[in-house]
Amino acid sequence: MRAGGRTSLRRLLPTLGRPRPADATAGAVTGLFSIPEGMAYAAIAGFNPVAGLYAGVVPAIVGSLTSRTVLMVTTLTSAIALTSQSVLSDAGLDPGDAGNVALLTVMVGAVMLLMGALRLGAVMSFVSNAVMTGFSAGIALQIITGVLKDATGYKPRGDNKLYQLGDWLVHVGDWQGAATAAAATTVVVWAAARSVRRLEPVALLLAMVVVSAGVFALSADVELVRDIADIPAALPAFTAPDLSAVPELVGGAFSVALVALAQAAGITPSMPNPDGSRSDVNGDFRAQGYANLLGGLFQSLPSGGSMSRTGVAVSAGARTRWAGVFSGVFLALVVLACGSLAERIPMPVIGGLILVVGGELIWGKRRDVMLVLRTSRLSSAAMVLTFLATTGLPLQRAIVIGAVLSVLLFCVQAARQATLVALREDGDGDWRTTTPPERLSPGEVTVLDYAGVSFFAELPRIEARLPDPTGARDAVLVLVVRAVPDVPSSAVIKLLDRYARRLDEEGGRLVLAGVRPGLVRILESSGLADRLGEGGVVPARPELLGPLRTAVDEGRAWVEERRREDGTRTR
Repeated sequence: MRAGGRTSLRRLLPTLGRPRPADATAGAVTGLFSIPEGMAYAAIAGFNPVAGLYAGVVPAIVGSLTSRTVLMVTTLTSAIALTSQSVLSDAGLDPGDAGNVALLTVMVGAVMLLMGALRLGAVMSFVSNAVMTGFSAGIALQIITGVLKDATGYKPRGDNKLYQLGDWLVHVGDWQGAATAAAATTVVVWAAARSVRRLEPVALLLAMVVVSAGVFALSADVELVRDIADIPAALPAFTAPDLSAVPELVGGAFSVALVALAQAAGITPSMPNPDGSRSDVNGDFRAQGYANLLGGLFQSLPSGGSMSRTGVAVSAGARTRWAGVFSGVFLALVVLACGSLAERIPMPVIGGLILVVGGELIWGKRRDVMLVLRTSRLSSAAMVLTFLATTGLPLQRAIVIGAVLSVLLFCVQAARQATLVALREDGDGDWRTTTPPERLSPGEVTVLDYAGVSFFAELPRIEARLPDPTGARDAVLVLVVRAVPDVPSSAVIKLLDRYARRLDEEGGRLVLAGVRPGLVRILESSGLADRLGEGGVVPARPELLGPLRTAVDEGRAWVEERRREDGTRTR
């Protein structure tokens, strides 16, 4: 019993391994980086900046201990922060209420655990690159417009983010000089630090420290973090979720979870495990679920795999999952010992840092944007529509629109890929492809190969290419269906039944070759196997051309038998 329990635990939790010295350094750098980034992400979404700090403590520790992607750091991201704020506001709940935030975070964790338990990681593959590119670009614009007031002192008007950006540019004369200078200096210092290779991982942190010190020394009249929220010199305390708001947040929790999981899914292929172990998307789902379930009880905002934080850790030398653990522990110690110092960070400095982050996100997506534009008009339209939805609608609605567009793209592409080709045997016994004939020839065996996903949208094109059976007496059509799934669309069965009836009425016959076991059962239960008769269904076998040859031989034998019967009747 105990051995079985340990085995089950090992399946849920990965091997921890031993930390390395480089992990401690990487954790310290990542933890310090979490101070400006976490606070800024929380601030742009209207949350208490302290919640952004705490999102780098418990979620980072729990996520790193349980994740199947070893180097992934679980914490707050800009997209998660903005989606969370949109969900709470759309539900009529106060984003500043700790109970509401705790409930949303715990519910997001529950959704992630459920998706991981149901092994729904494959769902992420149905979100197209075009949609994700448009969504990411829209999120980047949301990030930029969200800090324009902090960076310049002027709050743009309007709900649409594109309109806000235009309004901000038009009212350049209303920008506050001190705030604008602090934000601009932050960008300059960041750029200078980033140009030095050794300082690149901590460029944001250096910019924050240097410019904050300069603002303090000059006694510049700008807004500070303490004007928004106090940072207690204490570890995150237990916060009970407000369970009364559960009905209002069910749909929103799924939206936030999908955004977080979609972002985290992009980390796995770009950050292979240094120890050679395999990543597992479903295991990562569960890890992020654990991180949110516990983090939500300790003042954290919803969290997920962070590409920026993971990149910082890797650049700083992370080698094992302990780097993420150390980042959470180090951040907790910094908050505990230096919380009052963090209160003196100028908001224009945070605004400048987030302008940098948003700009980098947009710049980093330029190749994806160009690739989508060069791929197809349909993909380009999906990208643009997702971008417009993300900048003009609540994010949870934009997510639904993006998901629907992804499904439509998949359906259209799947329908386009379906093909029907004729196979002809040459004198050497090889089979060559050719164009399907318009009509079936009487007394001959015709072979067609169908390749598709048996999706109903592709069937009108396939049916239009099937040869006309009119007058095809004693003709046999061998249809190779090896590529048809075990459980096809019911429309496929209807199409096959309809064509078999027409061919039978003309005195011909349909034979299916390479039928997979699941499809065989469906043909039998639907009665189509009986209609096709003995030898009308040739099951798939390991040898690729074996079923085809069997079906062709069966068809030729049937044609010869029909000819003999016709000859007997003539005599």
